[in-house]
Amino acid sequence: MYPIHDTDAQLLLATLIASKRRPAALAEIVAAAEFMGCPVTAPKAWASAFERFSTHGLLVAEGEGYVLTAVAQAMAGGLPKKAETDERVFLVREKLSAYKPLAESAPIEMSAEQFEAALAEHAALSQQGGKNLLMPKPKRDDDDRPRRPQGRRPFGNARRRS
Repeated sequence: MYPIHDTDAQLLLATLIASKRRPAALAEIVAAAEFMGCPVTAPKAWASAFERFSTHGLLVAEGEGYVLTAVAQAMAGGLPKKAETDERVFLVREKLSAYKPLAESAPIEMSAEQFEAALAEHAALSQQGGKNLLMPKPKRDDDDRPRRPQGRRPFGNARRRS
């Protein structure tokens, strides 16, 4: 696959997050990209990445949504769990640059207007409010933490001076 851009790796990671249990709609992919910290700012670049992925057999349409193929899921597998988003994007980008498609598939037609519509739909859903299950949990107070037992030193007995 040539040339490889950051949007390609971001699209792969966002689609992986959005389509974990079922095929993801375009608005869900946009929401996953925003959750990762790389929102869709250039719809035209994302649309071209979408078409490249479908042409190279990494992304397929399934019903009303889109899913990654087994090859694309293997590329995203094995990433460090505690890595930052930028590091994950870099590692996926390296794997994409080494990928050589066996045969070209039929492209899924995607336009920048469709991405803009998905952006508008995501913005409307985020304005509705409600309980967000992805919010970080509040930290516990210091008083609730278990304390170390008193009376024993961690490194043995105290020195005796004579």
